[in-house]
Amino acid sequence: MDRLKLKAVLGNHPHVQAVKSGALRSDLFDLDFVEYTPTNAAFKPMVREQAFDVCEMAIVTYLMAKAHGKPLVLLPATMMGRFQHSYALYNPARGTLGPSDLEGKRVGIRSFTTTTGAWIRGILANDYGVNLDKIRWVTFEDPHVAEYVDTTERAPKDKKVLQMLLDGELDAVLGETSNDPNLKPLFPDPAAEAAKWYARRGVVPVNHLVVVTERLAKSRPDVVEGIYDLLKRNKGQMGPAGHPDFVPFGIEANRKPLELIVDYAFQQALIPRRYAVDELFDETTRGLN
Repeated sequence: MDRLKLKAVLGNHPHVQAVKSGALRSDLFDLDFVEYTPTNAAFKPMVREQAFDVCEMAIVTYLMAKAHGKPLVLLPATMMGRFQHSYALYNPARGTLGPSDLEGKRVGIRSFTTTTGAWIRGILANDYGVNLDKIRWVTFEDPHVAEYVDTTERAPKDKKVLQMLLDGELDAVLGETSNDPNLKPLFPDPAAEAAKWYARRGVVPVNHLVVVTERLAKSRPDVVEGIYDLLKRNKGQMGPAGHPDFVPFGIEANRKPLELIVDYAFQQALIPRRYAVDELFDETTRGLN
């Protein structure tokens, strides 16, 4: 068979460098990488037009795409996982604010449907008892999935999220970090909070995994397995995964974080029902470990 040439988008993570440089290759296909900065700029064309054969994708974007019948197939290959507690800020010039104080406040976020936003809102609701419906959400971008009806307040086009926080037009922001000395983390000691949360939940929040088009998955399941194998080999070259593993590979390694983000996405009405983890994959990718 002829070698397939596949258009691919992956971020510049250390654990994919050998694949991206061509040092690690497959006998079945070549990956023709298209660079997007930031990587999340590729999610919209992938969801809306299946613009690439292989693409890194935020897990909440994938869950919403699945809910709306987009022809994409998920691989259990995590590209980015991280604790989320440091991605929430407030402006102490307007008084002290903690996670439990957000009801009735104006909170800015790039888009309501971002995966970091969904994780942090899940933490606020489930660990701090915050009623998310009592927060006034201010957003700056459309969701990647066009069919989702966004009911948040839209910031004026010329406004930037961190500047609005500094100017007192927002009380807090989610999904951002900053070295500005005038801003403080919403969780007073983010590293300690994350450690406590991990001890309780046993989960590293996964942000980005990998999807392929349904067309590729149906026509060449061997190639889909080959893509996963290539990425897994590259991760293996980095040496043994630390504990916790921030880029888990395989269904079982991803089961707990996927169960939790499905739960949070359902609670936040981003998806219409709770998907079982095995439903998120097809017959080929369900067997990958």
